[in-house]
Amino acid sequence: MSAPPAPPPPRRLGLTGSIGAGKSTVAALLRERGLTVLDADAEARAVTQDPAALAEIEAAFPGVVRGGVLDRAALAEAAFADPARLARLNAITHPRVRARMLALEQAAATRGERWIVQDVPLLFEGGLDAQMDAVLVVDAPLDLRLARVTARSGLTAQEVLARDVRQMPAEEKRKRATFVLDNSGDLAGLERQVDAALAGLGIQLPAVSGQQEESPSQS
Repeated sequence: MSAPPAPPPPRRLGLTGSIGAGKSTVAALLRERGLTVLDADAEARAVTQDPAALAEIEAAFPGVVRGGVLDRAALAEAAFADPARLARLNAITHPRVRARMLALEQAAATRGERWIVQDVPLLFEGGLDAQMDAVLVVDAPLDLRLARVTARSGLTAQEVLARDVRQMPAEEKRKRATFVLDNSGDLAGLERQVDAALAGLGIQLPAVSGQQEESPSQS
């Protein structure tokens, strides 16, 4: 007896935005509406807890792994100052992150989900927008984004700007978006924009909200 056919892959809704724009807030709203959100940052953190990945990172960036634990601040200082070194780090981590995201996507397909959200900070910079069926870009004015990040992180405005300039300009992201969510107002206004975007894409929300994605490493 032949095996049943594999379920069709869900369609991909990319979610991205510049630092401080409110991407995490939108991700939470999408989860509340019952959509599975795959968080590339969370999967990247999981990857850097894997002994094999840690060994490669330590070999490329001596001293950033201490007692079997990654010193993220030291790694950022070592990698982000040099494009070549950043490319080396990405070569170690990105294939592993993609594999984890694909496993989560396949699990969503098995559950019969028609759409999944891929929350990827550097979606356009990494060329991953080409793999999406639609893209939501969250945006807000630069001064508001700076105020948000400095208030929550302890970073200075100069440090936030240094990170922001390494990303694609917000205006270019807006041009490439399927829908732009303006997060310069209140939460209710943002929710209305999210609902309008989902309706515009014809996304039918599950009857039960609050669904959470499961990592391949979890039971």
